Amino acid sequence: MPGPDDMMSAVSESLAERTGRTLEQWVGLVQGSGVDPLDQNAVRRWLKDVHGVKQNSQWTIADAAARAAGWERPTVEQYIDGQYAGKKAGLRPVFDAVRAVAEALGDDVVLEGRGTYTPFVRTRQFAAAAPATAARLDLGLRFVDPPASDRLQPAGAPGQATHKVALASVAEVDDELRRLLRAAYEQNG
Repeated sequence: MPGPDDMMSAVSESLAERTGRTLEQWVGLVQGSGVDPLDQNAVRRWLKDVHGVKQNSQWTIADAAARAAGWERPTVEQYIDGQYAGKKAGLRPVFDAVRAVAEALGDDVVLEGRGTYTPFVRTRQFAAAAPATAARLDLGLRFVDPPASDRLQPAGAPGQATHKVALASVAEVDDELRRLLRAAYEQNG
């Protein structure tokens, strides 16, 4: 299995093929540009507007430039803690119950860190939990073939969901919700 150094080398080579510069060269350009490397939006905008760099490459370069400037990516747990702080803290037990169900579906379930929602991923994202209000957690579910359920609503968000279920209490993480999560998990593996 390739290690982190091997993966970074492959990323740099791929970036050089797409853009004509290695990752290290791009980081050097960002550092000399006058753009704050910790402002990833500004870095991505500069890369697009000045150099015509495509979106995925922008993200890779902006992340590497920020890390070179001392930024450390928050852990998944730090993202989650931030989502369920303050007025949304009361939803943490609901999230924890959903998380327990999702993680019990299989050893291949991975949680990813995002600022406003938590994706649950198998081969691809099958669910995403987002504290929508102080009193409601929206559980987005991705279906190829949605099962019948009165609880499913069409979803535009969070994440890549096709449907969502609104949850206000741990009691709503019931057998039907377990069935819906399992169906989403099975359809995205």
